[in-house]
Amino acid sequence: MAEILKGLPAASAITEELITRCNSLKSKGIMPALAMLRIGENQSDISYETGASKRCEKIGINVKKYILPKESKKEKILNVINEINNDKNIHGCLMFRPLEDKDTELEACRLLLPEKDSDCMTSESLSGVFTGSDTGYPPCTAQACMELLKHYKIEFAGKNVAVIGRSLVIGRPVSMMLMKENATVTICHSKTQNLPSICRNADIIIAAIGRAGFVDKNFMSPGQVIIDVGINVNSEGKLCGDVNFSDAEGIVRAVTPVPGGVGAVTTAVLAKHVIESAEKL
Repeated sequence: MAEILKGLPAASAITEELITRCNSLKSKGIMPALAMLRIGENQSDISYETGASKRCEKIGINVKKYILPKESKKEKILNVINEINNDKNIHGCLMFRPLEDKDTELEACRLLLPEKDSDCMTSESLSGVFTGSDTGYPPCTAQACMELLKHYKIEFAGKNVAVIGRSLVIGRPVSMMLMKENATVTICHSKTQNLPSICRNADIIIAAIGRAGFVDKNFMSPGQVIIDVGINVNSEGKLCGDVNFSDAEGIVRAVTPVPGGVGAVTTAVLAKHVIESAEKL
């Protein structure tokens, strides 16, 4: 049976480290703070907001929430971004995306200062991921994949990794981060030919394609590690990932559950970015 790579132990280890670092900052008169900007009442956004707020509270990070109506105009949203930029007591910002108006989202992402960009909103942060520089921060979920692998001492160097999905939120950033750790990465997507065969030959699979149970036994081989980033609702109305978990349990070396895997680590990574921003003062 596969080892289940639960997110809670990794998140708890990060949290305990951050509590110490946060206390050190406070002893110097620095109070780490995160701004959250949410437009509308999307339930998944609210759920993540609640979890992130609890994580920050446990660590000692202040959270300042900006909650705007769904019908808010571009000017109002950009004014909030400016306020966050100009507030020296705010060290990080999370804006829930996507916004309904793509132009507004793009302008907000351009406006936010990279040093306060806690979840890779800005082009500067994304550039940092692709060039390996320290500008901004990678997407929290992409880094959560890396934190999970490191926590369970899964080696990357010299390993073949199949990343299924090419989004700028998961697929492409996590591929760059893996290559920085000397992995050999194949970025796959819906148009990739012989996808099951490519995945069977990989040491590690990162599944982020957004299709419930897409990665089944045909993609798997003994000894593999599978990180399931997918969040889907199956035909029975239950939360599930992109991986057929029952198939994986009987074949691979290790697999993350959904829920309780990567998602459990993302709020800890978000908090880590805020602490790092405050430490750079």
